[in-house]
Amino acid sequence: MNARIRRTVLAAALVAGLAAGAAGPALATGTPAHATAPAAAGTDTGALRDLIAGLPDEGATAALIRLGGTEGAWRGSAGVHDLVTKRPADPDARFRAGSVTKVFTAATVLQLAAERRLSLDRPVRSYLPELIPAAYGAVTVRQLLNHTSGLPSADYPGDTVEEWYANRFHRFDAREMVASATAKKPEFPAGTRQHYLNINSTVAGLLIEKVTGHAYEAEVSRRILAPLGLRDTSFPGADPRIHGPHNHGYQRMKQADGTTVLRDVSVWSATDGWAAGDIISTTADLERFLTALFRGRVVRGPLLEEMFTLPNPSVRDFVTGRAPAFSAGLSTWKLGGRQVWGKTGGRWGYNSGIGATRDLSRTLVYSINSTDAKAEGENALVMGVVSTVFGEPSAD
Repeated sequence: MNARIRRTVLAAALVAGLAAGAAGPALATGTPAHATAPAAAGTDTGALRDLIAGLPDEGATAALIRLGGTEGAWRGSAGVHDLVTKRPADPDARFRAGSVTKVFTAATVLQLAAERRLSLDRPVRSYLPELIPAAYGAVTVRQLLNHTSGLPSADYPGDTVEEWYANRFHRFDAREMVASATAKKPEFPAGTRQHYLNINSTVAGLLIEKVTGHAYEAEVSRRILAPLGLRDTSFPGADPRIHGPHNHGYQRMKQADGTTVLRDVSVWSATDGWAAGDIISTTADLERFLTALFRGRVVRGPLLEEMFTLPNPSVRDFVTGRAPAFSAGLSTWKLGGRQVWGKTGGRWGYNSGIGATRDLSRTLVYSINSTDAKAEGENALVMGVVSTVFGEPSAD
């Protein structure tokens, strides 16, 4: 196993330790990783086993990993279904995939563009004049998809996970979120910077509804879920539960006395995410979607290239100043000397991700039940898995 990755993961686990005497369910004794299928060529699957073996720990309670592609396949799981029964994690469990939803949303918009029902270069306001004010009249559909619109974030109740937890059953309305965002000044002139925000996909979801006359969820299901046979993938809407087999998600939270508690956050409404982040799926379904997408079976013809085309390098990231990393629905990383395309997601209690080389020689889908899934910065266990599968991030 790469020693630097191992040190990073172990250090993160130590830093993330819970306060002594914290209330809530106790962590179970670590469980060995369970694997099926032959090892994928060129991947240190022993290192992957080591990374997830021993879960649950302070940083995560379960992990599901699925490798695929022409180089070989491998599946692994570790941890527990929940911290009460402590039975082994279900390797076929459903989970909240968070912002992986954006890939489905972008693919649907691109399908509509291929059908000439909308144009990527046309202003969004021409489709949604009652929703998008004149101040945002220059924003195009393409700029929504690649996060160069300049739209600011919507207003949400609370700034901490504890405040969010108190509002976990609040029902957000997509139009109200867009109204709260567009009431503010643009962050930058459209097309000049890139800022990854949920609001772009929220507007894209409303655009899908306006153009098709159908509910967002119904349209994505008709166009993508049903044709690909993604039977374990769903949009929960206002239902806060994950129906069917799933491993529970937990989140570290502070109590009034300053101690930390692990709370079961499996039941939590995702209406704030909607077209940007509410999908529920499995590693098998997401692997099937990822493979079909890259093979041109979801978005066909030249419009597929929109998903593998970044904005001009002069369009720097609004927060970091780095070169743009988001295309229409996907993001990209340079790992192990090669380009990897995919998308990560985070909902409370659940980190997930899909990724692949463009030629599908290697694919990865993971779900990790992190105890601080929406923390700022990179998750050490996630980065350990990704680096073991694809290689170390490039220094540039």
